[in-house]
Amino acid sequence: MSTSTHDHDREEGLSFQPKFDAAGLVTCVATDVATGDVLMVAHMNDEALRKTIATGNAWYFSRSRNALWRKGESSGQTQRVVEMRMDCDQDAVWIRVEQIGAACHTGRRSCFYRKVESAAGDVSLSFVDAERLFDPEKIYRK
Repeated sequence: MSTSTHDHDREEGLSFQPKFDAAGLVTCVATDVATGDVLMVAHMNDEALRKTIATGNAWYFSRSRNALWRKGESSGQTQRVVEMRMDCDQDAVWIRVEQIGAACHTGRRSCFYRKVESAAGDVSLSFVDAERLFDPEKIYRK
């Protein structure tokens, strides 16, 4: 089969054909189903993707730990998947979730708690929506 036919099937067809990168991952964007807020961006391998579909709970693959993990397994800050969508070429996933507690390991509701500012050529960050919902030092004891 030619690549263009395969791409057309992946982009226009109804067959679930995730397109994993060289590391075996797809990017996943998680948003709050109630507010639409972007909560986090993570990665899924085939096992994480299939477990998410099978259980209705968000599973990810940690590149830093090289391990599969269920969102909330150590923190209790879980994500129940309400809807999952694939992008046009099936190399990215969007999940709409019911977030229990904070999505970010820093204890914040979203991982996107800093705004990029630019003034006179200087780029910096400022805090927005940065209130902590939990103390990560107490949750993630090492």
